[in-house]
Amino acid sequence: MNRLIVISNRVTVPKARDKAQAGGLAMALAAALREYRGVWFGWSGKSVPQFTGQISMHQSNGVTVALTDLEEADVQEYYNGYANKTLWPLFHYRNDLTAYDRSFNLGYQRVNARFADTVRPLIDPDDFVWVHDYHLIPLGRELRQRGVKGPLGFFLHIPWPARQLLVTLPRDRALVEALFSYDLVGFHTEEWLDAFVAYVLREAGGTVLPDGRLSCFGRTIRAAVFPIGIDASNFVDMLQTPDSIRARERVERSLNGRRMIIGVDRLDYSKGLEERFVAYEHLLATRVRHRRDVFMLQIATPSRGDVGPYQNLRAKLDALAGRINGGYADVDWVPLRYVNRAYRRDELAGMFRAAQVGFITPLRDGMNLVAKEYIAAQDPEDPGVLVLSRFAGAALQMKEALIVNPFSREEMADALDRALTMDLAERKRRFEPLMHSVMTEDVAAWRDNFVNALREAAEVRVQSEVA
Repeated sequence: MNRLIVISNRVTVPKARDKAQAGGLAMALAAALREYRGVWFGWSGKSVPQFTGQISMHQSNGVTVALTDLEEADVQEYYNGYANKTLWPLFHYRNDLTAYDRSFNLGYQRVNARFADTVRPLIDPDDFVWVHDYHLIPLGRELRQRGVKGPLGFFLHIPWPARQLLVTLPRDRALVEALFSYDLVGFHTEEWLDAFVAYVLREAGGTVLPDGRLSCFGRTIRAAVFPIGIDASNFVDMLQTPDSIRARERVERSLNGRRMIIGVDRLDYSKGLEERFVAYEHLLATRVRHRRDVFMLQIATPSRGDVGPYQNLRAKLDALAGRINGGYADVDWVPLRYVNRAYRRDELAGMFRAAQVGFITPLRDGMNLVAKEYIAAQDPEDPGVLVLSRFAGAALQMKEALIVNPFSREEMADALDRALTMDLAERKRRFEPLMHSVMTEDVAAWRDNFVNALREAAEVRVQSEVA
């Protein structure tokens, strides 16, 4: 059986004693690596005075992990710079926040080359190599230049931008050309795939072959959609753990007969948190009957605190939360509970179970697995209602949710009002197909579909080279 080599910016292998700490993606990849006797390679998260290319290898829960350190300049230019100040905002349609700096791109190319130099000795001729996310787009090209001829796949976990946005990126063509070093390129949704194909055809002069493959830059690849899911069975099982039960009971005691709206997000401008707070404020202002009868719990885990836009966002949210609570709170009721800390997945499962409404409204998102986790946590006999942004990738699979435009506070407030007043029969009618989708289109199916498609794409390439 072929080995699987997974390469990502960071490595997160769930520990056997504490699976609740890890996300579903980490668990799915770890399971695949155990099955395929593979290796997971990435950055250690540490910086050193000078890059050496040394690898630290160890076993974690049956998975072989290979880590390398980066120079501080690498961290600033590749990770904080090109990845998080250039590609992240641009790919999330925030070109107003996108920083174009030549040193960022140089650092990005340098680190991808260093990753290739470091991981290359670990790759055998028959290995499958699976590269993950926007940090490492050029890695496939670098590996091909170093003699890797086996199956090579790439998956993008964030949106691919419309070509009109992508062309604002200096060296946009080179970035797209690098993807043609892979056999298979995967996206979450048809929208992101269509945007990629539109760029290839209209900006780079590529063509679509009769079998659906893309031909451009003198190479041919397959690009396809693989919607990621959660480890649904594991998440449902978490509801019965002591920590999950304690979290649910703790929230339920605090309800005091009220209903809860919940949102859980990383603190990021792509998540639409400002717009969400304003929509909730609009609900309180225009639907007086919900005052004192409901509260909103927003968990926003801090991230990238040293990046200016994130600092500004946190200050704005602090001010909005103060305004809402100052304007509507009473001595025995706080309408908005805004929390800046991380919780374990089993604790979140319990909180989701206690919430009557899941309020997930990103402005632009690759998939958003929180929406799926909220559904997986619900009581089938008394399910809550999911209010979901049309710009989350999950919206294409979760059509029975209340789909909203996150840029419209009125539309979001209307959806919250409908969710809070929806009768049990309709809630169950909406929940049942949502739960079926979450359980069947899970992260293991996503993983296996991609690996099988990578095998087929590589076989087609080899056959065409022989012919």
